[in-house]
Amino acid sequence: MNTRDEFERQVSRAIIQLRLRSPFFATLALFASIKPSEIFATAATNGRDIFINKHFWQHLTADEQLGVMAHEVLHAALLHVARRGTREPLRWNIAADIVVNGIIMAQEGFALPEGAIRMKKLEHLSVEEVYHLIKVYSKLQLKYLDLVEPEDGSLSTAEYAELEQHWRQALQQAQAIMDITGHGTLPAGLQRELGHLHPAQLDWRAYLWRFLVQTPVDFQSYDRRFIGQGLYLDALAGESVKVYIAVDTSGSIGRTEIGQFLSEIQGILGAYPHLEAVLYYADAACYGPYPLAPDAEIPAPKGGGGTDFRPFFTIIDAEGLTPHGGVAVYFTDGYGTFPSESPALPVLWVLSAGGIDVNRVPFGEAVRLIPDQA
Repeated sequence: MNTRDEFERQVSRAIIQLRLRSPFFATLALFASIKPSEIFATAATNGRDIFINKHFWQHLTADEQLGVMAHEVLHAALLHVARRGTREPLRWNIAADIVVNGIIMAQEGFALPEGAIRMKKLEHLSVEEVYHLIKVYSKLQLKYLDLVEPEDGSLSTAEYAELEQHWRQALQQAQAIMDITGHGTLPAGLQRELGHLHPAQLDWRAYLWRFLVQTPVDFQSYDRRFIGQGLYLDALAGESVKVYIAVDTSGSIGRTEIGQFLSEIQGILGAYPHLEAVLYYADAACYGPYPLAPDAEIPAPKGGGGTDFRPFFTIIDAEGLTPHGGVAVYFTDGYGTFPSESPALPVLWVLSAGGIDVNRVPFGEAVRLIPDQA
């Protein structure tokens, strides 16, 4: 038997073992093309194929072989190669490894080779969030990158769509098999990653716009067929919409995050001139109001204490507004004391990278704010 046949037999045996440990990972592995390669010192993926160095593979324990296979399969299935975009390859690879290794080690019966990167406090986040956060961790090192470009270069739009469809089908089937067998649950890190797979996901400005078109002016008579032609914005140009903005300035929010929040606020003031925006800074207390204008400088932040979301909502509730009287937008990491009851106004939570899961806010809607390619 030649070495390639022996390698394929070992891989098949590993997939069988993978089925016993995790039907979810095993199903994903069946959608991957696993090939031996001497080009890579360990293992790698281009998003389509998985390459494993036979010498490296044969020196792993059985549990480590399962860990390596799951590691590369998850990189491929979660589109880590394609999602990188123009981000710095090494830092992106480290971020992706942190997330994937956390997902794997949340399961029983898996091991990772010596030197695998772990950072438990970040493992529940998406790769985009981890990438943003680890720029301060200069000591993190990765000897071999395992996220590599396809040989024919970057993916075209059509190729990306085809790849995304392939792995979406794989993930759906893996989820279905896991549900049928009743074997295991999705780790928190994997659930968060799945939420970042779809490029059609709206950014927070699009969410805000959806809120704004429901507020105080009656748009029922407007012909919504014209929305796609860009005429909706023109119809709103003369209207005024009240937006109450809170920026979390508690001790858990760093200067970088506050600067990012204020930059985003300045951006929407310029993009939506019909807004009547009022700013509050908030920690355990509330500072303001500060009326905002597109051409005016935003006041300097105040705060630095604990985090309590209630004072801000107490202020806006005191104005006696109806649900169509405006919108509340809260920039925060989400770690703090929430009101026991939801306010009258619709609320949009804009959560910083590393903040609480968007599903944990008790009312309103939540979106993640992550700097583009930063």
